[in-house]
Amino acid sequence: MKIFKKYIISIIIMGFVPAQNKVPMSIVDLINVPSIGSPQLSPDGNFILYTLSEANWDENKRVSHIWRINKDGKNKFQMTQGENGENSPRWSPNGKYFAFISKRGKLEDEKNQIYLISNVGGEASKLTNHHTSVSNIQWSPDGENIYFLASDPELEEEKKKNELNDDVYAFDENYKQRHLWKVIIKDKNIVKITDGNFSIINYTLSRDGKKVALHRGPNPLYGYANMQEVWGMNADGTGMVQITENNVPESGAKFSPDNSKILFTSFSNENFDFYYNDNLFISSSDGVSTKLLLKEMPHAVSSAIWSKNGKSIIFRANTGVRTEIFQVNLSNQKLKQLTKGDHSIGSWNYESRLNQMVFKITSPTNSGDLYLANLNNKFLPKKVTDHFDYLNEKYLIPKQEVISWSGKDGIKVEGLLYYPLNYNNGEKYPLVVQTHGGPASSDKFSFGSWSRYVQVLTARGWMVLKPNYRGSTGYGDEFLRDMVGSYFNQSHLDVMTGVDYLINRGMVDENRMVKMGWSAGGHMTNKIITFTDRFKAASSGAGAVNWISMYAQSDVRIYRTPWFGGTPWEKNAPIDSYWNNSPLKDIYKVKTPTIILVGKNDPRVPMPQSVELYRALKSNNVPTHLYVAPREPHGWRELKHELFKVNIELDWFEKHALNREYKWELAPNNKVTKNEEKDGN
Repeated sequence: MKIFKKYIISIIIMGFVPAQNKVPMSIVDLINVPSIGSPQLSPDGNFILYTLSEANWDENKRVSHIWRINKDGKNKFQMTQGENGENSPRWSPNGKYFAFISKRGKLEDEKNQIYLISNVGGEASKLTNHHTSVSNIQWSPDGENIYFLASDPELEEEKKKNELNDDVYAFDENYKQRHLWKVIIKDKNIVKITDGNFSIINYTLSRDGKKVALHRGPNPLYGYANMQEVWGMNADGTGMVQITENNVPESGAKFSPDNSKILFTSFSNENFDFYYNDNLFISSSDGVSTKLLLKEMPHAVSSAIWSKNGKSIIFRANTGVRTEIFQVNLSNQKLKQLTKGDHSIGSWNYESRLNQMVFKITSPTNSGDLYLANLNNKFLPKKVTDHFDYLNEKYLIPKQEVISWSGKDGIKVEGLLYYPLNYNNGEKYPLVVQTHGGPASSDKFSFGSWSRYVQVLTARGWMVLKPNYRGSTGYGDEFLRDMVGSYFNQSHLDVMTGVDYLINRGMVDENRMVKMGWSAGGHMTNKIITFTDRFKAASSGAGAVNWISMYAQSDVRIYRTPWFGGTPWEKNAPIDSYWNNSPLKDIYKVKTPTIILVGKNDPRVPMPQSVELYRALKSNNVPTHLYVAPREPHGWRELKHELFKVNIELDWFEKHALNREYKWELAPNNKVTKNEEKDGN
């Protein structure tokens, strides 16, 4: 209560008085916002299953449970309550049951297993007791089997050595191949479908259950994604046919309804040259012919499905600051946009027999409720869930709008602008510049997440800019490929011309600006602080500072090779390109006070990158701190770590840019009692 009072007082001091009994969001409020995933429409179209992930502060993590709701939005009901949570609900073909994945009990399950539960509720029954964790479950159309992916088990010799701590391992070789399996429902017998020195990365059963479209790689390691290819085979594992043979990643392979074709997406052009906006490809089922479907597609395709009759393809596409659903007619390649709005389309599920789909829409005031749409008639999505209605009813949400400006070379650049809650036209406000990760992605209209906490920043009087700098997706190949050959060609200039645009409009106080970002957003922060000292403070989250060392340290390299024209260890390696694009090269120029945050177990942008940055800044007497989160991977997951990140950044920004003391927000289970407040403790 004490913290909340101080928070409200600070808002009033900034000249803002809450209206209509709405209040600004606190950090904990934002972290507590749940998330919806895995929507599944029942075979008869009457119900929708989905997961709802919620913060559990006592366990210091988020826990997902499965919910069911009627198609008309009535009778919302939590179907599972396991202490470790559940995921991946999948309806049986007759709709009487659904399967899900869970690790139940503290001692009962060592690995994730498949469970079955009746649609009317009751206790779930365990279907598998597999030796390794299962994932990617799919029912056969006859309801007799459930297919899944799982890694091969440890050999007995390996188990014994590990028990004795005789556990020296060969780096990047200590994996087990992942294969396709199925469990027979009636007797719980498990059958291995594929076997060999390769891994099944993902798969999709054909609609008749006779075929499987799959992505097969030499191993399950993320860094080998370019060596994964599209294959097709019979559902029993026979007749495996290779569809693609290139050096680029593909995803989302699916057989057409008549099994004559396979669609997939690829981060390439029609010649399978790498590093282009994701686009749609269609191949014959024998792999003889493959073609790019939409040669003039200006946007990035994120996922795609065959229509009910196979005469068209429905897909989601990143259009820059939005994600929309489109449909393309295969006979004339006519493109039709099915959704339109200042929003982003998230997880979806298409029930081909009904020609209906369920998907989530996130917007500036809603974090992703589910909508149902019928493709038999005019596409009119109807809202089904109401989990996020409370956000706009209870909290003050910042105004969000798209803006555009000219880059240094005259090219149009877009971004999202968030207004302070106390905004008055004509006044100048402090600015937080946030750059997105990827970099092959973009910032879109959405409610956002805890990690960038725009609701908290705008409540404290900050304006926030999220620029879709050169290298972002959704703006065509030329815009994306500006980074090919030189990572920091126009990208950092796009950020700064966006800042200047706001200053020239009289909206931003150029003496009170800060910079932050995570992953590729952290790379950009590291570059910006070497390029200019106009920012009063910065936060670098999991960012690269030395591209030469980064190339070998990270678990993925394929996306970085095009940026610099080759590897750093090939003959006549383009070392100059790597070094000239490394912020470390110009680190001596930095004056901006900069904090650094990284997960100790981050495989993507490993901790040594942050250590290099920290030691360089420290040596040059730049105010800095390096904060390492134990156990965390690239994206932080523990609630108290998330709370720390926001607190430390706000503390740093307000100290250096606003000369204002910041009061840290406490976790709910750490708050002081009323008696302690009275005692002044």
